[in-house]
Amino acid sequence: MPTITLPGLDGRLAPFATSEPRGYPDVAQGPFSRIAFSAVHVVADPLSTVDPWVGCAVDWDATIAYRSRLWNLGLGVAEAMDTAQRGMGLDWPTSLELIRRSIDASRDHPGARVFSGCGTDHLDLGERLTVADVIEAYEHQAEAIEGLGGRLIVMASRALAACARSPDQYGLVYDRLLAQVREPVILHWLGDMFDPALAGYWGHDALDEAMDVAVEVINRNAAKIDGVKVSLLDKDREIAMRRRLAPGVRMYTGDDFNFAELIAGDAHGHSDALLGIFDAIAPAASAALTALARDDVAGFHAILGPTVPLSRHIFCAPTRFYKTGVVFMAWLNGLQDHFVMVGGQQSTRHVVHLAELFRLADAAGLLRDPGLACARMRALLATHGIDA
Repeated sequence: MPTITLPGLDGRLAPFATSEPRGYPDVAQGPFSRIAFSAVHVVADPLSTVDPWVGCAVDWDATIAYRSRLWNLGLGVAEAMDTAQRGMGLDWPTSLELIRRSIDASRDHPGARVFSGCGTDHLDLGERLTVADVIEAYEHQAEAIEGLGGRLIVMASRALAACARSPDQYGLVYDRLLAQVREPVILHWLGDMFDPALAGYWGHDALDEAMDVAVEVINRNAAKIDGVKVSLLDKDREIAMRRRLAPGVRMYTGDDFNFAELIAGDAHGHSDALLGIFDAIAPAASAALTALARDDVAGFHAILGPTVPLSRHIFCAPTRFYKTGVVFMAWLNGLQDHFVMVGGQQSTRHVVHLAELFRLADAAGLLRDPGLACARMRALLATHGIDA
């Protein structure tokens, strides 16, 4: 197997011998006993003349091809979410075009699931906004997505966090929107480690008090809610919340640190999945979920266990920069031709972080072609003055 020289966490260079990939299939080998979505990245157009700090240029063919790969693996697509750099380079008009193209492409994959992010990100946060403005913004995006035949993921709103003055105002916004939706939605509670602008969501800085508000809003609107995705990176709070949800409301884990344990579940229940890390580890996720559906719990953990250190590294603080690791994995594995991101976000992680990601991906057996991965890693290291 190929060997490459990599910088370590101490900054020193050392040879690293790659291992044999696990060779997971590219097509799901059976049904799942959990509903599993991958929040998916977008592939930037590296030849666009659009300034990445000003505009958004997407390679549509490569972006949709990546979604087709996930559907073939049995995973649903959570479209135009934070993994797609929503709010970090991907604007609302481009998001809507992405949603349209993804819904259209899904029709070629019988049974494919697509839920799409509905937010308020077209609002100008520099203006003096009101709760009424937030409601109108949510309604605008919901109408546009449902007009395409789409299902909604109601994303947390920076605008609501900025203008709400009480927990009751959060309830007012969600009650109003949920009363109008055509089909049950997924609510997304995104913690401030993913987006600092969402601190104090649900009207409380204390997470236990915030959870009380969220559970009350969810349970009184249970008929309009398919499930809730919780992204707090706190497994105990997720389990506690899961046990408080009304019957029929799913918990979709967004815990990229503890997802294997939460999906496996306990005597009281389990979490389904809506995870950004499933973008990077899709073949392993598919194989593990197939094993779990066969009641092969040991096989499930044997597959997913080695991916957890990789995920914790990709999602380490500052967590909001995890998208860089997701795109880096796609590039290493030959699933896109370049390591360029919308908004120039490839610059948000340093080369030592990426070298450690390389090692952990290899340990998980997720470098599909170690020779190609080494060649691409060497090209990146060369730009940092490192001869690998």
